[in-house]
Amino acid sequence: MNITMQKQDAVNARITVSVEENDYKEKVVKELKAIGKRHQIPGFRKGHVTITELQRRFGRDVTSDVINREVYEGVMKYIDDNKLNVLGQPVPVEVKELDLKNNKDFTFEYDLALAPELDVKVDKSEQIPYYKIEVTDEMVAEQDKAFRKRFGAQVPGETVEPDALVKGSLIELNEDGTPKEGDDAIAVANGILGPMFFKSKEEAELFAGKKVGDKVVFNPWKSCEGDPAELSSMLQVDKARVADLHNNFEMTISEIIVVRPAEYNEEFYTQVFGKDKVHNEEEYREAIRQMISNELSNNSNSVFRLSARNFFTEKYGEMDLPAATLKKWLVNYREGINAENVDEEYDKMVPDLKWQLIKEAIAGKLNVNIEDQDVLNFAKIIAAQQFAQYGMTNVDDETITNYAKNLINDKNYRTRIVEQAYDNKLFSEIRNAVTLDEEEVSIEKFREIVTTL
Repeated sequence: MNITMQKQDAVNARITVSVEENDYKEKVVKELKAIGKRHQIPGFRKGHVTITELQRRFGRDVTSDVINREVYEGVMKYIDDNKLNVLGQPVPVEVKELDLKNNKDFTFEYDLALAPELDVKVDKSEQIPYYKIEVTDEMVAEQDKAFRKRFGAQVPGETVEPDALVKGSLIELNEDGTPKEGDDAIAVANGILGPMFFKSKEEAELFAGKKVGDKVVFNPWKSCEGDPAELSSMLQVDKARVADLHNNFEMTISEIIVVRPAEYNEEFYTQVFGKDKVHNEEEYREAIRQMISNELSNNSNSVFRLSARNFFTEKYGEMDLPAATLKKWLVNYREGINAENVDEEYDKMVPDLKWQLIKEAIAGKLNVNIEDQDVLNFAKIIAAQQFAQYGMTNVDDETITNYAKNLINDKNYRTRIVEQAYDNKLFSEIRNAVTLDEEEVSIEKFREIVTTL
């Protein structure tokens, strides 16, 4: 097999493959014999079919398959050996059935879409905006309030406060407000309600300021907008019984449970940040400020990625692309794309394609390679964020590492995590390589900036 390539211009090339009978003859015979061993052919014992009979029955299809496979594998090996940066896949110049009856030697041609060569510059002379979000005292105070509430104590209360739980008995009422009687009447001896979770503010307000012993008439249906699961749980009956229950209920309050904020002490600091991480209120507030800053830095980094993409695309985005070959590739290999819509689909693809090429050039310039440790480190970041969403801010490293490894080993997440880890490392290297035009802005100003990118 002889393979040659002719460059038509900087981004287009044509590969020519010349195939002679000796290139494929032995492989055809081998596959025919394998068929003879696997299949029962009438008139022959299994495994004893003559090569002549196999050739008569299967020769045409097997020969065609072998030739096409050998040619395509040869083309891909040529691309790999010559380190050609090909966009998409090789596109056959002409697709036709092989004339095996009259010919033994064949010639195939493939068009290649070559990636343009980009000479990018990534150094301190490049200035890219980086917006840091200001951590305000109000943010710290709000987070402090949330922590103290989360780790606070539930104690008996005198009145129903906004975050209180209310315990007591519930009885169903008739339309005239009298207690409903009979076997179909619903009564709950030991009910528990959380008015702060009511979907109706009006219903929740009915409980505000009430004391133990008070009676409250409210409408369970309105409180949860008729959600069958919530109604069933609240009234401790099957969902079928509350499917169309709009009656009012009267609750006699027997107990009020309120949350008292945690005190500033060693036990509280350990619950929030772990043992020996914080020792006093000053360190505690500084730890909160740093935690918020770290969380907001994720937003800053995300916006930096957009800024960097815009910066480098504007500078290097005017590139020659092998449009005609890429469109042929799209029609040949992408489902749903045809001659009628290929121009539109190609135009949609171009911005991301250009950025991918620029990104690869930057990665080459900065020698960015993804390694297993990079993937693990990124997965640990994801794991820590997931724990934090549930209020678990002091999880030990071993637990986070094990959880991260489980994420990596999950086939549904691995590819995405590797891709995100690569981007994370690439943009980290870009931040280190260029000059950051840093500006500290308020959260409101930051949101305005996001809308302009």
